[in-house]
Amino acid sequence: QVNLVESGGGSVETGGSLKLSCVADRYTFIRNSMGWFRQPPHREREGVAGITNNGQAVYLDSVKGRFTIIRDSATSTVYLEMASLTPDDTGTYFCAAHPNLVSRFPTPPPDYDAWGQGTQVTVSA
Repeated sequence: QVNLVESGGGSVETGGSLKLSCVADRYTFIRNSMGWFRQPPHREREGVAGITNNGQAVYLDSVKGRFTIIRDSATSTVYLEMASLTPDDTGTYFCAAHPNLVSRFPTPPPDYDAWGQGTQVTVSA
């Protein structure tokens, strides 16, 4: 049973910043790569950033240099720091945990069914 709790979304103007948080249960956190996915309106879910247990990070090309994924082992939390936001970053952001998350990035892990409710990010022009 994967338990992930996402928070930190909101509404900002273009150029603004947000920090998303995902708290995992300890078992999930230590056994999986962690990542963030987003689903823009009327589009498929896509990987935004992922990080392995040993800190290897991957990013969607369009967010490189603007987003940073941070893995905090002390609190079993994964953060997504987002800066220089644009309207194209609007969407529902989901946290995920899967052993193959980074190797398959940015495609979501196949048959992954532990999606939570996500947290909404809205960037206005």
